[in-house]
Amino acid sequence: MFDLFTKISKENAKQISPVTLAFVGDAVYSLYIREREVLKCDDKLNELQKHTSAAVSAKGQSELLFKIEKMFTEEEEDIFHRGRNAKKSTKSKSASVADYNRSTGFEAVLGYLYLTGQYDRIAELIEGGNQ
Repeated sequence: MFDLFTKISKENAKQISPVTLAFVGDAVYSLYIREREVLKCDDKLNELQKHTSAAVSAKGQSELLFKIEKMFTEEEEDIFHRGRNAKKSTKSKSASVADYNRSTGFEAVLGYLYLTGQYDRIAELIEGGNQ
């Protein structure tokens, strides 16, 4: 049976493709932002959608990244660079190539942190950009 919060070692996580880490990180970031917005206020669904869409977009993630990338550890920075520089099979329709690549790197970091069970670090990075 699959356990939702299975943690893997850092060594095993580093063996995962950075694009696959970004795939996980995209879901982690989206859920984090959605939950934060729902708990912050009880807006109508269309208002919640507007708030979350702006934050989880490649442009929104890139803007957050400018605020927090100095917080990255050496290990996180390495994962970010791997994700940013990875060949991607898709292109963003609504973001610049630079924003899309940066957001992929950010999502790779979040995916890595999630899979290794570093949930507090995820919150620290995301909330660090909102201060």
